[in-house]
Amino acid sequence: MNVDVPSSPGKFKSEKPHHHHLRLLLRWHYSSLHKFLCWTVVAAIVLFVLFLASPNFSSSSPASLHSSSITERRSLRTSSSSPAWGDPDWEKRVRDSARIRRRPFGISVLVTGAAGFIGSHATNALKRRGDGVVGLDNFNDYYDPSLKRARQALLSHSGVFVVEGDINDGPLLRKLFDLVAFTHVLHLAAQAGVRYAMKNPGSYIHSNVAGLVSILEAARSANPQPAIVSASSSSVYGLNTQVPFSESHRTDRPASLYAATKKAGEEIAHVYNHIYGLSITSLRFFTVYGPWGRPDMACFFFTRDILAGKPISIFQGPDDAIVARDFTYIDDIVQGSIASLDTAQKSTGSGGTKQGPAQLRVFNLGNTSPVSVVELVSILERHLKVKAKRKFVKMPRNGDVLFTHANVSLAKKELGYHPKTNLQTGLKRFVKWYLEYYAPSGSYSTKKGRGGGRTFS
Repeated sequence: MNVDVPSSPGKFKSEKPHHHHLRLLLRWHYSSLHKFLCWTVVAAIVLFVLFLASPNFSSSSPASLHSSSITERRSLRTSSSSPAWGDPDWEKRVRDSARIRRRPFGISVLVTGAAGFIGSHATNALKRRGDGVVGLDNFNDYYDPSLKRARQALLSHSGVFVVEGDINDGPLLRKLFDLVAFTHVLHLAAQAGVRYAMKNPGSYIHSNVAGLVSILEAARSANPQPAIVSASSSSVYGLNTQVPFSESHRTDRPASLYAATKKAGEEIAHVYNHIYGLSITSLRFFTVYGPWGRPDMACFFFTRDILAGKPISIFQGPDDAIVARDFTYIDDIVQGSIASLDTAQKSTGSGGTKQGPAQLRVFNLGNTSPVSVVELVSILERHLKVKAKRKFVKMPRNGDVLFTHANVSLAKKELGYHPKTNLQTGLKRFVKWYLEYYAPSGSYSTKKGRGGGRTFS
């Protein structure tokens, strides 16, 4: 099913022209969909070209962006003891990991960002039900890489091979698609974070725009073409004031560069769907949290600082307006993501010629119950049994928005999506994991632990 997601629903006023050619020109010029799509793609291309031309990029971006030095023949290793890609042992590990054990309905999935928060949970869930899964991750240092390595170790124990490499490495992607006829790609690799974009804008273009194009290029050239499920974000709603956010609401006013790159990704997906027949589903995630989460997310760094006795900053909007988020538990996000894979139709451009219209979808995946950040802190205090040192500060103008609220009626109808975990329950599970992973002895310590957190549940 195709979902119409208008980007610029504004009204246009045009006067009657005096000449036939002028009328045709105005009709072309004021086609809002065509205009927005064209400029989005052009802007993305220009930004990407500028990014490639920047001599200082590699010194200002995180270590994840190793692809600035990628060559056609470089060796990428999953660890110091792993074989270089292209070696027979490496190829065997890829094929073994991709082998489908769930018959007759199993799928074979390439998961990008597999060592990330959402990626590791989704990869584990797919493998547990018998699907073939190969992971791809560059293990960047946007946050502590040891957390990603710990997730990788759990996946390896489950029989998943996570290839260490960059999504912009074309030769590596072609090799993976040559080795495995993937039925699906779950594209979760991205440069996350709203505020980080203020310091490292190039990394967002590299990962979220150029990286997506790299994945789509590899997929459209594959035979057979896989269906694509890609992570977008609730941030695309930007300055939209209609709540709850619906897929039909306008998304042409992003509040951050991160949001702009995610919206550009949705528009680029439309192009590859339209021209090459790729089946593509974009998922707008709403503030995901849970065990094995990202350290830059609120529940994670609030927990860390509360246990350390440090003051925590709670944002307030103008006139002390409450800041609230539609916090969504990781298991619910994984359920919606896998349902998107299971309901994705086949791409129609295998063999190089598009045979007909391909599926193009956009879904919100949220909890539907926004909770204030103040209440989030109160719940953490109860589970941690420690009082937080609260400090209220004005929200900076750095891309954050006051409020998010998901309308998931479309996902319920098309995917059978039903979020089940409230914030009270979800934070209890997160705190349990956090204390096990970072303080295995039971003492409140902010030093890394090695004794706990050995499962994804």
